[in-house]
Amino acid sequence: MTPRPPSNGPDPKKAAAKKPSAKKGAGAAASAGTGAGKKGSGKKNSTKKNALKKAAVKKTSVEKAPVKKTAVKNPPAERPPAETAPVGAVAPEIAVSPALDAVDRDRLLHGTHHAPHSVLGAHPVPGGVAFRVFRPFALGVSVVVDGSTAGLHDDGDGFFSGLLPLPDVPAYRLLVAYDGTAQDVEDAYRFLPALGDLDLHLIGEGRHEQLWRALGAEPMTHQGVTGTRFTVWAPNARGVRLAGTFNFWDGTGAPMRSLGGTGVWELFMPGIGEGELYKFEITRPDGSRTLRADPMARRTEVPPATSSIVTAAHHEWDDAEWLARRAEVPVHEAPFSVYEVHLASWRPGLTYRQLAEQLPAYVKDLGFTHVELMPVAEHPFGGSWGYQVTGFYAPTARLGTPDDFRFLVDALHRAGIGVLMDWVPAHFPRDDWALAEFDGRPLYEHEDPLRAAHPDWGTLEFDFGRREVRNFLVANAVYWCEEFHIDGLRVDAVASMLYLDYSREPGQWTPNEHGGRENLDAVAFLQEMNATVYRRVPGVVTIAEESTAWDGVTRATDTGGLGFGFKWNMGWMHDSLDYMTHEPVHRRHHHGEMTFSMVYAYSENYVLPISHDEVVHGKRSLVSKMPGDWWQQRANLRAYLAFMWAHPGKQLLFMGQEFAQGAEWSETHGPDWWLLDPAYGAEADHRGVRDLVRDLNTVYRTTPALWQLDTSPAGFRWTTGDAAEDNVLAFLRLDAEGVPLLAVSNFSPVVRHDYRLGVPDDTPAWHETLNTDSVAYGGSGVTNPDPLKPEPTSWHGHAASIRLTLPPLATIWLRPA
Repeated sequence: MTPRPPSNGPDPKKAAAKKPSAKKGAGAAASAGTGAGKKGSGKKNSTKKNALKKAAVKKTSVEKAPVKKTAVKNPPAERPPAETAPVGAVAPEIAVSPALDAVDRDRLLHGTHHAPHSVLGAHPVPGGVAFRVFRPFALGVSVVVDGSTAGLHDDGDGFFSGLLPLPDVPAYRLLVAYDGTAQDVEDAYRFLPALGDLDLHLIGEGRHEQLWRALGAEPMTHQGVTGTRFTVWAPNARGVRLAGTFNFWDGTGAPMRSLGGTGVWELFMPGIGEGELYKFEITRPDGSRTLRADPMARRTEVPPATSSIVTAAHHEWDDAEWLARRAEVPVHEAPFSVYEVHLASWRPGLTYRQLAEQLPAYVKDLGFTHVELMPVAEHPFGGSWGYQVTGFYAPTARLGTPDDFRFLVDALHRAGIGVLMDWVPAHFPRDDWALAEFDGRPLYEHEDPLRAAHPDWGTLEFDFGRREVRNFLVANAVYWCEEFHIDGLRVDAVASMLYLDYSREPGQWTPNEHGGRENLDAVAFLQEMNATVYRRVPGVVTIAEESTAWDGVTRATDTGGLGFGFKWNMGWMHDSLDYMTHEPVHRRHHHGEMTFSMVYAYSENYVLPISHDEVVHGKRSLVSKMPGDWWQQRANLRAYLAFMWAHPGKQLLFMGQEFAQGAEWSETHGPDWWLLDPAYGAEADHRGVRDLVRDLNTVYRTTPALWQLDTSPAGFRWTTGDAAEDNVLAFLRLDAEGVPLLAVSNFSPVVRHDYRLGVPDDTPAWHETLNTDSVAYGGSGVTNPDPLKPEPTSWHGHAASIRLTLPPLATIWLRPA
């Protein structure tokens, strides 16, 4: 039978005629194991050596062979002596070879054998040791033991076998002859499983918190031999074979073994190391075959190529000080301002290592405490921005290797910048080389079609109720934090996970066991993920993109909450942006949109997000949302940003908005950096907004009142929240010692003179710390005298008050002088 050509590799018939790469093993003296569970001795066994020597020198005929007929399954009626191997010492003529029976041959040829190690390799049988090798396209195969070579009989279809009169299984190698060359190799089928019982137990329980160390491709030394262990979870497969560059993409001769009832398939490939491309050839329940990328691949080809790549981490980290310090202060009580970045388009064309030379310096100069990276995990379509993931364990190869990405994270940490990463456990695309119906049946997706198909994005939803799938995702969250030192995960599309009826009409969803619409499986998964990550990684933070009124998103799991550290405040974002889009003359009718957030401000721990989602798909850039002429647009933007930075909660701003980019963001060209070019005359325009953002962060980081009590009502007090006719908002922020900062926003285009505001009477004077109308930022330069002395006039519930000049479309911050 001629094996089927692989679907994405060279023609195997032509490949057989090529000179294979001579991949050497770890030496002929390596200790040996067998499929029968025996290990060879490193010492020379005189009985074994004499037996092999005798077999090698004495030419025995078939009739005189010291082999019992019972040692051979279905022996051929007339089998000629084996030919001498073309390479090495003189080989014996093996009398009788226990060739594979028809059933095993057929299953191996068709890729449906669950236990290839039980029939291939070396096995003790009555009369000696049987050797069976499956090497399609080989011209001959010989066994090498203690320097002597014995040729195996060619049984056809790539099968070779022979029997040596040895007392036990020896340490041996194979000489595999091809047209004009021969490979001296280890036999992959002489090794014990390279995956331990504890790993299999944890996988079966769905509790392997470092799953990437058990599944996937792991370069290692096994039984004294270097190679790579390949493992994959495919419980519905009739068989799994390994295909890659090392076997010309023909997996026929590399069947994997099934490890019990775990659904895990394993094969240790000696001599295979980093840089090799591979996939798994899976025989589905219906007998058809599919070639799949490794779900646990830690490195991939650059899209649109889809192969997985064997890799290992070699980066030497230099961020120990950062990791030790990040857990000292709870993140809720520390400065936390985030610059959101799409790495591929921040500076188009830069690699991870080139970004490491520019991004940390830029972010540090602007004063942000963290960057948030839009999804880094591998994805086939760049236009998805990374939100349709196929390689959950592999940083995208578009920008470099996994170690290159580690280098970038390390550089950010050395610059004092935390690294958050968007993480997408809600769904995955339907590509037929990835996770969809991975082993021929629904596996990672829910088996119920109503639960599997995501109604909005054309993707598939994970089956959060299946323990192995839940383990895949929980371990993935841990993986990014432990292997790449990520400081936090912003979890995408949480709302779509929490509700069974998300974007579904009546009749398109099935209630849970209590008759409700809550996805109880997803709730349990999110709780487990958060609890596991926080337990394993000190100082990490998880953030939910969740837009509903779900109760307890940031409450601890032991009290029934989901366990997130923060939640994006989508309500604040929508309300405040809606307010800002109105002409100032109409804003008094929408004043509540700027104050309503304080009604629920302490129901969760919030991040205030102006993310990429708000500046794409016709929504316009942040500055373009503002009404008025160009000067008013920039003034509105500056006033809004200072209001945002003073509001309770942490801040997030998407790249390009820090310098008032006028165009919507596009992943094809990124921010319009030319707007900051002095030749463009940008000093008073775009540079002014950027300088304001820098100063906002500078004052913010040095003012505990703006972050220390973010999650406590004691940290906020309205001065005036009802001045709708004036378009004015004023409030106090307080630190743990009661030291205040007064923030005042005038969202009307008129100057308001002698505007009286109540202030605490224990503050003798106030200093204008920040004014968004400063000429340096492109404003009109309306300021207040320094210092401002309170008057003993009661106002706004305070015994004292100050009189201010409120600049047009501006926010000012005042601190005790």
